[in-house]
Amino acid sequence: MVIKDFSMKDLGDASYILDIKIYRDRLRKLIGLSQSLYVDKVLGRFRMEQSKKGFLPVRHGIHLSKSMSSKNPGEVKQMSNIPYVVAIGSLIYAMLCTRPKISFVVSITSKYQLNPGSEYWNAVKAVLTYLRRTKNMFLVYGGNP
Repeated sequence: MVIKDFSMKDLGDASYILDIKIYRDRLRKLIGLSQSLYVDKVLGRFRMEQSKKGFLPVRHGIHLSKSMSSKNPGEVKQMSNIPYVVAIGSLIYAMLCTRPKISFVVSITSKYQLNPGSEYWNAVKAVLTYLRRTKNMFLVYGGNP
């Protein structure tokens, strides 16, 4: 076994990694993770940066089902111009990193990626408006008991 030496440079504490801002409070033993910049990028990608701010990740009483998929060629063509799959991927990344609260609606909307209907897109936009309102929130780990 050969061990090689590598030169290293201390750059200090990490402050960002993969579009996640890292907040540290060593005194209180807390680490906070925020994706506010990522949420801004996602909102910009889908032109939702000026949308209303949603209060819930999913509207009350919404029940998505396979019967709501696009049925005629006109609806299929209209939905083919909407970046539904890209939006779902963006939401999955946010959900896995710092936004567990949106996991239910992301799970439901991701089931219908093959043939989404306009109701599915409305559900995804509702999640995006929720993220717009809560973009400055962060996930906190640790702390004293």
